[in-house]
This record gives sequence, structure tokens and C-alpha cells, in this order.
Amino acid sequence: MKRRVVVTGLGTVTPLGNDLEETWSALLQGRSGVSRITLFDPSEFTAQIAGEVKGFNPEDFVDRREARRMDRFTQFAVASSLMAFKDSALQSDQVDPQRMGVIIGVGLGGIETLHDQFKTYFDKGPGRISPFFVPMMIPDMAAGQVSILINAQGPNYATASACASGSHAIGEAFRIIQRGKADVMLCGGAEAGISPLALAGFCSARSLSLRNAEPEKASRPFDAGRDGFVMGEGAGILVLEDYEHARARGARIYAEVVGYGATGDAYHITAPDPDGLGATRAIQLAIADAGIQGNQVDYVNAHGTGTRLNDATETKAIKKALGDVTKLAVSSTKSMTGHLLGAAGGVEGVFAVMAIYQAIIPPTINYEEVDPECDLDYVPEGARQRKIEYAISNSFGFGGHNAVIAFKRFAE
Repeated sequence: MKRRVVVTGLGTVTPLGNDLEETWSALLQGRSGVSRITLFDPSEFTAQIAGEVKGFNPEDFVDRREARRMDRFTQFAVASSLMAFKDSALQSDQVDPQRMGVIIGVGLGGIETLHDQFKTYFDKGPGRISPFFVPMMIPDMAAGQVSILINAQGPNYATASACASGSHAIGEAFRIIQRGKADVMLCGGAEAGISPLALAGFCSARSLSLRNAEPEKASRPFDAGRDGFVMGEGAGILVLEDYEHARARGARIYAEVVGYGATGDAYHITAPDPDGLGATRAIQLAIADAGIQGNQVDYVNAHGTGTRLNDATETKAIKKALGDVTKLAVSSTKSMTGHLLGAAGGVEGVFAVMAIYQAIIPPTINYEEVDPECDLDYVPEGARQRKIEYAISNSFGFGGHNAVIAFKRFAE
């Protein structure tokens, strides 16, 4: 028998706020977290806007010495994880540390540290490279640092599948608890890719929106005038727990995780399969795993990047996989946060859970002109009150990586 898996804690750091309450409030208000880049001078770049995390202080979570030994993506992961762990109300004597693990998805890893140390190497030579360079840069260090801070001695690793990383982390953590190999897993995604090097790469690939004069309107998923995605940063972490373990300690339960689908397009390094076949199968696998039919899904938190190809193919995939979509609501919260790359699935998993828990669907902002290829209900009018029985969160990444998580409203 597969064990039931529930969500008992949530934590976020996003361009909309430095905790879940602030982020969720801004999301429901339809506020954009996108603005001109301030982390460095973007004037030489074609795209000069991003969803930056603002006013974040890692010393609110770890001491200064430890914070300086972490790349920004790890700082976000640590902050979100500690907030999620606190939110779960887990006490150290309520969980065997060997049965508690951490999986955190990361796309680019410590690219800010890589950029800074590369410059140091060429300017000052190899003797001036920091001894913490490698452990700050490598993508698994977010999970590693979190495990140290909460004494999680169970499964501990990173998933790296571009923009699907966070959802893969949630799915793998779900499976580990289902199989009885852990009782508690912290999972999600973290990213801090707004660096000159990464921005230059995405600009060269012509992936980004160039609406520099209107940052708040730049991220416009499914809109006919969309012209690319907007980079974002932050982290989203969920505490998953075996249902019996959670019930025994009287935990507050947000939702239940009931399905996971993972596929590969085997098509192109950056472009999605134009027919959305891999994405379709991932959705179908997730709902089959949940034991439901497509028309039972009430809400999709879409990958919805704001690129021409992604939004059209995702729309195809949703319709093919779910069938009757007349009552389906779809929204892309990237319209407000920007695209958090490896952290996207973690943050959007949190949003899907909150939508179920509070019976309210966040909107897609900047949806102003209908694209005939994107003809679903994208909730453009503002947050919508609605009881949600089942929701799915889609994540599709460069390399053809597809991951879909299915959540259910919790009931005994």
C-alpha cells in the first residue's frame, strides 16, 4: 500500500515578498514584482528588467559568517526552508532525523559566485580564489545546508532539470514518502540567476522580454503581445509528511499530494515539442497517478512563461490531457513573479497548495489581447474565489524536461 502524503509547511522568498504571507497577499492583489535590475548596471543589455528579491537579509536566518559562505540561491533556500519548517510546527522529538530528508531543485546554481570568482581569477590569479568557491557554487549545496540546519539525515540531494527542477524535487520527495523511506521531506526549488553572465546568455538566445520601459507589463503569459519571459529569483519550499505521522502529532494540513508525472520531449535543447506531446503525457501520468479523470481537475498553475512557443504548446497539452476544459481555470503566476527558473516549480507548487487551502485562484495579469492559440480561461479579471478539489502544477524545462504535480483538497 502506498502511504498518503500531505503538505504541512510552506515557505517562500520571492520578488513579491520575503515570506509566504507577503507573497500570497501581493499575488492575490495582482501586483507585479518586476522592475529595472538593481543588482548590477543593466544598461549594456537588451533586457534590463527582472523579478528581483528586494530587502532580503540572510542574517535574519543564519549568522553573518555562515551567510557569507552561501551563494544567494542557498540563502533563499535556507530562509524558505526554515520558514516552512517553522510553519509545519514540527518539533525535534516528533521526527526521527534519519527519516527526514531534503531535496531542492536548482537550475543555474551559484552562477553569481561563479561570475565573481572567474573575474577574481583573471584579475588577481589562482591564489586569490576563495576556498569556499566550490561549495558556494555547486547546486546541491542548498539541500546540504538546509539538512545541516534542521538535522535532516535522510535522503538529501538536488534535482537539476532546468525550469522543471523544483517540481521534480517535489515529485521525488513525494515518492520517497509514498514508498515508506522517509516520514518528512523538505522539497522545492531555489534560484538566484540574475547575474550579468546569465542575463547575457538569455539575451543572446533572444528568450527575454524587451519591454524595458514597462517592467510591470513585461511578463504577459498567454497574451497575444507576449515577447519573452522575465527572469526572476527566489525559493519555494514545501514540507511533505506521511499522513499518519502528521495526524499523530496533530499537524495542520494544507493539502494532499496525490500524483506526479515526469517525461522527456526528446525533441530540442530549448524549444518544446510543438505538439506538446511530452507535456501532455506528464499531465496524463500525474492525473492517472492521482486516480482521477481529466475533467476532475479544477485549476492548473501553468508553466506559462510568456514565450511564443511555450504558451501555445502548453495550452495544447492541457486540452489534450484533460479533455473537457469548460470548467477549468488556468493561471500563470509568472505574470507577477517572473520566471524563477529552477525555483519556479517550488514556488508554484506552494501557490497551487495555497489556492486549494484558501479556495481562491490567483490571476494572470497583463492578459489583454487574446491569442487564438491560447484559448483557455486564464483568470485575467483578478483573483477568483472557488472551491478546488484537485489542482496541478506544470513545469517544463530546457532539454525537454517535463514535471507535473497533482494536489488534492485534504479530507480525512
